[in-house]
Amino acid sequence: MENEFQPIHTEQYGKIEIAPEVIEVIANMATLQVEGVVDLSGGMMVDLVDRIGGRKTSGKGVKVDIGEKEAAVDVYIIVEYGNRIPDTAHKVQENVRNSIEKMTGMYVTKVNVHIVDVQLKQEKKESIEETHRVR
Repeated sequence: MENEFQPIHTEQYGKIEIAPEVIEVIANMATLQVEGVVDLSGGMMVDLVDRIGGRKTSGKGVKVDIGEKEAAVDVYIIVEYGNRIPDTAHKVQENVRNSIEKMTGMYVTKVNVHIVDVQLKQEKKESIEETHRVR
């Protein structure tokens, strides 16, 4: 499988191509929708760059391999302390698979879930920052 634009369907009007980054964003959002997932981790260097630069990478913590009509996904997650890890991982697999297949029409061959950390759920930084912006 290659990580470049691949045609999804060849129609009489032309082909439809979906970039790997689009699949990464879908997988990222689907993962964060699952109760018990605190965040995704792009690895130590990506997380450090995000914190220093204030940059948010929407595909962080997701790796995709795309073929012509199928995709394989790896997600690297941080689970909220107190949640049953196997249950959370299965929910992530289901939600990622369903979201990608529904939105793109591609078949998802597998969703590998890598648990990289366990943390207490943190309050959203945005709400704290907004409180201090206006006085």
